[in-house]
Amino acid sequence: MRDRRTVVITGASDGIGAAAARRLHADGHEVVVVGRSPAKTRAIAADLKADHLVADYSRLDDVRELAAALAAKHPRIDVLANNAGGMFGARAETVDGFEQTFQVNHLAPFLLTNLLQDVLIASRATVIQTASVAARLFGSIDMADLNSRRQYTPMRAYGAAKLGNILFTRELHNRLNPHGVNAAAFHPGVIASAFAAGTSNRAMGFLYTNTFARRFLGTPASGADQLVWLSETTPGQAWVPGLYYEKRSVAARVNPQSTRDDLAHELWERSAAMTGLKT
Repeated sequence: MRDRRTVVITGASDGIGAAAARRLHADGHEVVVVGRSPAKTRAIAADLKADHLVADYSRLDDVRELAAALAAKHPRIDVLANNAGGMFGARAETVDGFEQTFQVNHLAPFLLTNLLQDVLIASRATVIQTASVAARLFGSIDMADLNSRRQYTPMRAYGAAKLGNILFTRELHNRLNPHGVNAAAFHPGVIASAFAAGTSNRAMGFLYTNTFARRFLGTPASGADQLVWLSETTPGQAWVPGLYYEKRSVAARVNPQSTRDDLAHELWERSAAMTGLKT
């Protein structure tokens, strides 16, 4: 059996996160289930007899409480899988004053990871970001408009946030790999899940909600494959830290912005200021 690891998975109450939690539990690991819905999160955790915590990523105070609870209950975290995210409809701001797509997909996991930094370093942890090919297809980081006040569409906002995930992975590697923390981002594929249920984009809405169209999408289990692979294997041997993966390989085609260390650094500094962290 593989070495038993403690794996924290956000967005684990449904879809890819739930599928990964079940697989990792079946492989003998201790899984901590984190979700937004109390009922769904509790149900998944009950099935696995696992610890669970609830947090709404549209509220950064929830993220701070989540980090404190995780650090108190789990002094060792071998894998932090930042899987929670989603695509939304009309532009809206959270109670924290940020565009919700950017906050839920980027700022919240950025904050959680930083607040758990001491635990992750002590554990020599792996940090995984569920990104998306949308980063290449629709993503563009505009440092002067991170909240999409000037130009907003659901797809543009989602692509920018997923590009942010990849840049975050790059900068996290640059900062924490010397301390033993390894990071990777991956595209799970186009998966039949509920993540885009709230979008106002007609094409995406049809793709994810139409019964016929969903037949051509991947399953949550197939989408979870790379998350499980990155969680169970050894960084530096099975995969190269700091990079973005598709189908268990370093992505051949990427958004040119995703390879810029200067942009990754600047996004980190701006994100830290937005979430009240010292840099």
